[in-house]
Amino acid sequence: METYTVLMVIHSIIVLFLIVVVLIQRTDSDGMGGLGGGGGGNQFLSGRSAANLMTRTTAILAAAFMISSLILAIMVSRITSSSIVDSVAVEDTAVPVVSKDVAPEAAKKPAKPAAPVVPKPE
Repeated sequence: METYTVLMVIHSIIVLFLIVVVLIQRTDSDGMGGLGGGGGGNQFLSGRSAANLMTRTTAILAAAFMISSLILAIMVSRITSSSIVDSVAVEDTAVPVVSKDVAPEAAKKPAKPAAPVVPKPE
């Protein structure tokens, strides 16, 4: 159970980093990418190199997120033996079965329509 807790914490950290990296990326409308500075030429990472680094970081974090999600799902399936679907009550809806032994004349006659239900005025 403590392995599950450790993986859950790691998964949460991956999610937080992934959110931050996606929000910092530069988009067509510039998003929150302007947080890096005023766009001067003396930045540590500028232009294409920053975009490539952010793209790689996003891809790595996304892959780590998917892998950790799958591992956690497998671990939970081994911990619990039942599913939430098992706890849903199933209604027994009876479907009328038509017998093949019905006389052909009875099968050809249409059923008598029920009288419409009309409320009586008081």
